[in-house]
Amino acid sequence: MDTILVVNAGSSSLKFQVFAAGPGGRPARLIKGQLEGVGTHPQLRADTGEGQRLIDRTYAPAEVGDLPAALHAAAAWLRETQRLEPVAVGHRVVHGGPDYDRPVLVDHAVLTALERYVSLAPLHQPNNLAPIRALLTRFPALPQVACFDTAFHRGHSPVADHFAIPERFYAEGVRRYGFHGLSYEYVAERLQLVAPAVAKRRVIVAHLGSGASMCALLDGRSVESTMGFTALDGLPMGTRPGQIDPGVLLYLLGEKAMPPAALQDLLYRDSGLKGLSGISNDMRELQASSDPRAQFAVDYFVYRAALNAGMLAAALGGLDAFVFTAGIGEHSAPVRERIAQKLAWLGAVLDPAANDAHETLISRPDSRVRLYVVPTDEELMIARHTLALLPERGALAAAGGLGR
Repeated sequence: MDTILVVNAGSSSLKFQVFAAGPGGRPARLIKGQLEGVGTHPQLRADTGEGQRLIDRTYAPAEVGDLPAALHAAAAWLRETQRLEPVAVGHRVVHGGPDYDRPVLVDHAVLTALERYVSLAPLHQPNNLAPIRALLTRFPALPQVACFDTAFHRGHSPVADHFAIPERFYAEGVRRYGFHGLSYEYVAERLQLVAPAVAKRRVIVAHLGSGASMCALLDGRSVESTMGFTALDGLPMGTRPGQIDPGVLLYLLGEKAMPPAALQDLLYRDSGLKGLSGISNDMRELQASSDPRAQFAVDYFVYRAALNAGMLAAALGGLDAFVFTAGIGEHSAPVRERIAQKLAWLGAVLDPAANDAHETLISRPDSRVRLYVVPTDEELMIARHTLALLPERGALAAAGGLGR
């Protein structure tokens, strides 16, 4: 059975899933796992596609000290205990820059090109590329596909893409890219099944998680996003500030003499919900806390989400549906309720019972704007893109999978 390994690498964890090519080439999920605590307290957990636990194993820190070692450990477990030899690997890569507007088979030249965007996504890009580099070195014939979070937004108009700075910078690639594209692509496709009446109309999708952004869809395509050149802009996030006056950054660099590296840490690791609350970057902890600072962080998150919804509704010329997705969007009924209340001016009317039950449609029948909860599945999108780009099966067999 031909299988596809999907890899989503973070700073200290490696998420992976294994898919089989189902009928008609559609991927079917076999295994979902994660190796977290890389370099500190490595722990490998994996379940079947139906949720049955397959492994829960800890390692010594020296055994899994970095992401390539984590990939090797996960691949060894898949090979030795599950008898799986993936014939191709699909990767989430956050930034594709101006050159990549669709998934691509990776070789050394592509990898070198993608390394140019490390400074634009320092929390993600180096970790996304580390497993690709390791596999290229060990298994150069193994097909690898890079799937970009920026690609879904590349159809934006020039007016939406430009910053108001000299054109030469745009030509160099300084533009609004948008992110979370794999999530938005999946939700746009899913809407065709769960809400066909609005799938091609004016829709805002709110990807609310530790990383958060919103996207305006028209006819299932992205026309505007809250994120821009990097994954810092737009909504406040777990540790990132979202929209901020560039003058603040100039003040910190000039008047406060903050070194650029310290400023980068402030923006990527110490701001957002964590910075506002001084407590946590986790929405669940903030909602459970009685500390006024925690409540303020939640208030700020809700306020900014509603504010950005108004901006995206203006880009669309109105609004027919609003979709919640990702960790907070899928699981926090109170946050959904509070955002929906702030969308009342657009015609949104929440059904509290449906919202508390986490149903797909959470608006009342008299709501002019339909409200939905649609769980995202970025890994499935990566598997689909990987299958679509694979060579003929004969070439796959010759590649030999993740052998020893």
